[in-house]
Amino acid sequence: MPPLPKSKASALPAIFFCRAGCDSRPALFLFRGVEQEQLLIVDGHSAIFGIEALRELHHGPKRHLARHELVKALRAIGDRGEWKVVVVFDGRHTERNYEGGAEDGILVVYSRAKETADAVIERLAARFAEKGDRVMVATNDNMIMLTATTFGAEAMRIEDLEEWL
Repeated sequence: MPPLPKSKASALPAIFFCRAGCDSRPALFLFRGVEQEQLLIVDGHSAIFGIEALRELHHGPKRHLARHELVKALRAIGDRGEWKVVVVFDGRHTERNYEGGAEDGILVVYSRAKETADAVIERLAARFAEKGDRVMVATNDNMIMLTATTFGAEAMRIEDLEEWL
C-alpha cells in the first residue's frame, strides 16, 4: 500500500456527532483549537460505484452493505491519525444528517433533503481549504474535482483512493 501524503500541521476544528438525546435532531458541532493536519472528503456515491467490490454489493440484495463496507474501509484511514475523514452521501431519503464521530476516525454526512451530496462536498472543501488547511477530495465526478481545486483543495480519483485502503 502506498504511504499517505504528509503535510504541515494546521488548525482544523474537530468534528463529531452529537448522539441521540442531546437535541431533538442531529447536529454537527465544530470545536475550535483542536489541531488536525489534513481532511479527506470522500464522495460516497462515487466511491461505491468506483470500487468494484462495493459496486457488486450495491447491486445485490443487501445494498446497504456497500455503505457499511466503505465506511469501514475509510475508518482505517482515519484510525491511522494522519487524516480526518468525512464521507458524504445523498440524504434525500433519510431523516438523519450526520453519524459517526471523531472518536470513530470518520464522520459520515448525509445531505439535507433539498441539497445534494455534491453541494456538501464542495462547501466543506471550500470552507476548510480557504482557511489554509490541507483538503483532499476523493471523487470521480469531474465537476466536484474542478470546484474543489478551484477553492484550493486537492482532488483524487476513486481509483487512487482505493490504493490507500
